[in-house]
Parts: sequence; structure tokens; C-alpha cells
Amino acid sequence: MSDAALLLFSAGQDSATCLAWALTKFAHVETIGFNYGQRHRVELDQRDVVRASVAGLDALWSKRLGEDVVVDLRGYGVLAESALTAARMIEMGERGLPTTFVPGRNLVFLAVAAAHAYRSGIEVLVGGMCETDFSGYPDCRRATIEAMEDALSLGLDASLKIETPLMHLTKEQTWALAQELGGAALIDVIVECSHTCYEGDRTRRHEWGYGCGACPACALRARGWSQWRERARA
Repeated sequence: MSDAALLLFSAGQDSATCLAWALTKFAHVETIGFNYGQRHRVELDQRDVVRASVAGLDALWSKRLGEDVVVDLRGYGVLAESALTAARMIEMGERGLPTTFVPGRNLVFLAVAAAHAYRSGIEVLVGGMCETDFSGYPDCRRATIEAMEDALSLGLDASLKIETPLMHLTKEQTWALAQELGGAALIDVIVECSHTCYEGDRTRRHEWGYGCGACPACALRARGWSQWRERARA
């Protein structure tokens, strides 16, 4: 399908924004998620909520949204233990990366997604990777994504494109993109339904959404929200 895309979809702010972006750009959009043994099932539980809520904002988006699949990668999660898959403190590690870094996570996700896309006749993958506002993860860099794009195209002997619409955006700009794509309604969906918090906390509601408010993911999301709101008021 030349006008179709497969979105690597969790339930976070980035993938929710990417879902709206993909539904705007492509005639058919399928989603794929991964259970890699996350400490908290919140993002898995919120996936269907976010998918339905985003698609429900626009009749065309609803028509374009296709099937969803969740792949069991818990064995990989055990091998790639991190603070996201085990009871470890979130801090900076010996190699200068936070302990939330899951080694090769995006590489594994992209390879599995590419296999599914190949069988489905889909030539475009969409991911929310970003090298501007991130935690230093090397598999979020555009150079990494381009290398994977080449490797997967060669390995499958088929043309494969990896789109990363947020790659060069700050979190402030990601909020702005969501506003541009779906207005206040999409912002409300992202605030109320998406989940970013590393601690899996959905008991505390902030103006930017739910979370512990202290972990790096919450801090990044909150700072982006504050900067976006300040610019909007200026």
C-alpha cells in the first residue's frame, strides 16, 4: 500500500501526536505496540483509549485508522534490563546515560515493525523518536534511524521509509504541532489520555496531564507545556 503507514505507538504524548500526524498524511494507518516487560502497564492499558480518542476527533481520521497489534517482547526486556523494566533507581549510569535507557530498544522495535509492515504491504514506518528534547538515548538520533532505514531496506530487499515527524522538535514545538493538527480537542486528548510518566503514576493530575511530576519524563513534558503556554500568551 503506497499511501499507508505503520505507526510505532505507545500511549505517550509523542506517539499520540504522531498518530494525528499520520492520520492527516496517509489514507490508511495501522499501529503496533510492544510489551517488553515494562514495570508499569499503564502505557499498554492506555493505548486503546488514546487510539480511539484521537481517531474520534475527525470522521476522516476514524475512517483511516486501521488495525492494531501488540507484540510480546518480554524476553528482550529481560535481556535489556533498565529502570523501565526492573525496580532500579532512575539516575545517570556509568556510561553517561540514564538508567532508563533500554539498550537497542528502538532498533528492536523498528525491526519487528518492519517485518509486520512487510507482510502487510506497508512501505512507511512512523516513529516518535526525537533528538532535540530527549535523555541522550543514542537510538533516538536521526543518524541511527537513517542507518536502520538503509539496513531494513537491504535486509527485506524492499523499499522502506522511516518517518520521524518530531525528530527536530522540542517538547514545546510538539505541543504546538498537536495544536496545529487537531486544535484544542487534540490537546485535551493528549492531556487526559496519554501517559509519559516513568513511574506509571495516573493518580496525580497536572495541567499538562497525569504523572508523578518528578521523573525525567514528567519534567520534560511539563517544561515543554509551560514554554508552549507562555509563547501562546505572548
